[in-house]
Amino acid sequence: MIFSMTAFARSVHDGTAGRYTWEIRSVNHRYAEAFMRMPEEFRALESELRSILTNRLKRGKVDCNLRVEPHAANDGFVVNESTARALLGAAEQVRKIAGDGAEIDLLDVLRWPGVIDREDNNDSAMSEEIRNAFEETLEQLISTRAREGEKLGMHVLDRCDSVAAQISLLRERIPEIIVSTNDRHAQRIADFSPDTDKARIEQECAFLVQKLDISEEVDRLEAHLEEVRRVIGHGSPAGRRLDFLMQELNREANTVGSKSAHIDSSAASVELKVLIEQMREQIQNIE
Repeated sequence: MIFSMTAFARSVHDGTAGRYTWEIRSVNHRYAEAFMRMPEEFRALESELRSILTNRLKRGKVDCNLRVEPHAANDGFVVNESTARALLGAAEQVRKIAGDGAEIDLLDVLRWPGVIDREDNNDSAMSEEIRNAFEETLEQLISTRAREGEKLGMHVLDRCDSVAAQISLLRERIPEIIVSTNDRHAQRIADFSPDTDKARIEQECAFLVQKLDISEEVDRLEAHLEEVRRVIGHGSPAGRRLDFLMQELNREANTVGSKSAHIDSSAASVELKVLIEQMREQIQNIE
């Protein structure tokens, strides 16, 4: 299965410490990078949560944000008076500096680490709740990435069919292109130098046609296209390999264009590069 790197997931859970809200957002990135934002009292979980995430996601920049809202009732909570007084004293000094119009928000004071102590501080239970909530949100994110990845894969395969049609057209026209190119250049040589030996003209034309022959490029285009289909069928992680294959396909399409001695091969080269670029844009979001 192909996965996209762009997705968003959010979940809300009621637990021992209050209401946990996890938000996980991922965007495309060359490597796997995870950024965790959570209250300081739960920071000890960061390493474990990061390990869970990187084991499931192979590429993408992922932002994880945990917000904890304490229960409305103060049952089970005790104000740490010494910390609160010190904090209010510091806030009062800042208020005087800022001017009498500045106000102190007591809710912000309560949110400050260390101001509120829990009487029944069951760290193990809270850690388990936060971990389970994170894993559930991560599953939502992965499901979204899977749905988006399926659409991206279908888009790329659809463009593969269009590329295959252009390759088939080129292969059918190669004999005609060779004959047309040979006759055109033979006539030009004859017009330029009527006394030139016919065998010499044929020799020069054969050499020129050999240089302009695109059979090998067409063969390589078909091979690369088959590999693109195989990689998509194999599943993620596939983005880097697909990106490399796009470079190779574009290289062959450019060579076809540089060898173009016929309007059909020139038009096919342009169409191939357009289709390859469309695939490349979508592949940038594939894991």
